[in-house]
Amino acid sequence: MSLTEIVITFLLGFGFGWALDKAGLTKYHKIVNVFRFTDLAVLKFMLSAMVTGMIGIYGLKWLGLVQLTPATPTYIVGNFIGGLIFGVGMAGAGF
Repeated sequence: MSLTEIVITFLLGFGFGWALDKAGLTKYHKIVNVFRFTDLAVLKFMLSAMVTGMIGIYGLKWLGLVQLTPATPTYIVGNFIGGLIFGVGMAGAGF
């Protein structure tokens, strides 16, 4: 990776984090209400970010500016154990 790519990546990540904070999606009550299914603002924001990213990536592919590599097969057992550890940690932190 070149220095330019690193700087661009950092700026995009900073901008996304800033947008999350300005939208109030980093507040405790917003996150808790997502798990209570009473406020879906965080999920809507993340879904719109994923769709925007998908459109951007496939648009760059269509223009011939990037080449997509195939995804590697997933490791089911590792993903299950990692998800279990993460879930227990989230539940413990919420308790």
